[in-house]
Amino acid sequence: MKKLTLILGIAILLCGCSSQKKVESEKTQEPAAEQTSKENKPEKMTKILIKTSLGDITIGLSNETPQHRDNFIKLVKENYYDGVLFHRIIQGFMIQTGDPDSKTAKPGQRLGMGGPSYRIPAEFVPSLYHKRGAVAAARDNNPQKASSGSQFYIVDGKVFDNDYLTMIEQRMGKTFTPQQRTDYTTVGGAPFLDGDYTVFGMVLSGMDVVDKIAAQAKDPNDRPLEDIKIISATIVE
Repeated sequence: MKKLTLILGIAILLCGCSSQKKVESEKTQEPAAEQTSKENKPEKMTKILIKTSLGDITIGLSNETPQHRDNFIKLVKENYYDGVLFHRIIQGFMIQTGDPDSKTAKPGQRLGMGGPSYRIPAEFVPSLYHKRGAVAAARDNNPQKASSGSQFYIVDGKVFDNDYLTMIEQRMGKTFTPQQRTDYTTVGGAPFLDGDYTVFGMVLSGMDVVDKIAAQAKDPNDRPLEDIKIISATIVE
């Protein structure tokens, strides 16, 4: 019950919580391409190269979440993400970025409130869920579950067993498909966030960089002690 309480706390606002240890055998495993929709195949996605101070991550934007896709492309074209920090990292869970206030943040400054003056309506798609490597939109605690205009996170994740997934279903009113259960018990992820935060893409390459970022030393607010910056985000032609 204590573990479930912690999970519920994480799922509400994507705010501070304690780290979870990652299964070592999963650390370098790349997420598998989506199998449930042809629109989620990598060749169908708009690809974004995110160059960070710790290495490169390439993500694909799903066509099944067009509002999130188009907004992300717009921000990339405006160089909005160039210079922002990964301001929250939780190993075994996720790494978060996209706060423009982080570009000029002082050491130890608490971040996570910045962004454009709009939200994006939630776009929940059954084939897009919080398996390892998922790219999803952060949000505040609004009843529509609308997404932040710019902040997003990449799921680092951990592996769960079927009993644990069943407990989440019973306690949180979720239902996992057989494919979700397979992914969460092999590749891993953050299943407790499904249906609460919009997943709009996936990592195509660079999960080793995601793991490296997630493993950095951090302060009590989960901000890395050494700044980890997005140097540039560009569309892959």
